[in-house]
Amino acid sequence: MIEIGLAGKPNSGKSTFFKSATLAEVEIANYPFTTIQPNVGVAHVRVECVCKELDLYPCGNCVDGIRFIPVKLIDIAGLVPDAHKGRGLGNAFLDNLRQADAIIHIVDSSGSTDEEGNEIGIGERDPLEDVKFFERELVLWLYGIVKKNWDKIVRRIQMERRDPARYIAEHLAGLGFDEKIVKDSLKEMEKPYNQFDDESLLKFSRILMEKRFKILIAGNKADKARDENRKRLSAVGAVMCSAIYELTLRTASKNGYIKYLPGDRDFEIVKELNEKQKKALEMIRSFLEENGGTGVQEAINRVVFDKLGYIVVYPVEDENKFTDSVGNVLPDALLVKEGTTAKELAYKIHTEIGQKYIHAVDAKKKIRIAEDYQLKNNDVIKIVSGA
Repeated sequence: MIEIGLAGKPNSGKSTFFKSATLAEVEIANYPFTTIQPNVGVAHVRVECVCKELDLYPCGNCVDGIRFIPVKLIDIAGLVPDAHKGRGLGNAFLDNLRQADAIIHIVDSSGSTDEEGNEIGIGERDPLEDVKFFERELVLWLYGIVKKNWDKIVRRIQMERRDPARYIAEHLAGLGFDEKIVKDSLKEMEKPYNQFDDESLLKFSRILMEKRFKILIAGNKADKARDENRKRLSAVGAVMCSAIYELTLRTASKNGYIKYLPGDRDFEIVKELNEKQKKALEMIRSFLEENGGTGVQEAINRVVFDKLGYIVVYPVEDENKFTDSVGNVLPDALLVKEGTTAKELAYKIHTEIGQKYIHAVDAKKKIRIAEDYQLKNNDVIKIVSGA
């Protein structure tokens, strides 16, 4: 399952974002370091189910034609300045990010918390400073790891005549770096690896960080943010969102007061409400109209599809009825990387199916496809295997 880390300074609304996306029980409070140990839960990306295109709606595995596919969310404790030196929860925070495929950086777009996460007046803090500080801490954390053993790494490469990119990648494998990332990063440096000084190592660490950590900025607390902050964050690609509004809608929907799906731009009231509840929901509705939704679902979708480059494919066993072996229509929707081949899909379904792969069929076109055919979004594929 794809793993997405939620990161940012304390009191930026990470735990609220996490709970709104997963409805998991987490502690939420208006002070720094509410989260000490990482919270882990399941959120979902939202896509239009292919059953509509195939005239199979409703397929039984979507809601109103919308398919929700699970991803893992990790809510990590707040990051404070100099965390790379061990301040606050320090390197424990940064180490928790190593398992993440991508990061949603939760930023307080209202500017109502200082760099430590303490409450201040709305607009008193520039949220772009939080963006810069987070990236700086990531780079300095990585720099500390690389620099610590760099001289030893260089000597071993030269003594054993090892390939530099491969050997450095082996050293950094625990942080999720592969040989390609290291090789591409080395190419961007002006000096060869064995001539790196401290400045070069810092630059190398920045390049590595940018290639390894796919970061999406979520401008949280947008319901309180001033237009100036909203515009500035949007200009750097941030998704503006209100996690507290999403949590309110998800909770109201769960309790049967409204009809709402995560990512909807409106909701329907289906149960009688008191005046206070109506007023609160109308305020949220105004935000949805202005913002095109709460932004929480958009952030999750964008990090998976835009930052990580995933697509959705539907494996089936009967290419004529689009079912599995017991008649379930479009039973599975899988997230796979762009460029994934039919044979690679077979391995993702089950190792033995991949090992005994024979061929694959495009169920929409009813034609056999080559094992190196690169899957397209919304492909429906039958794998023929000797397994």
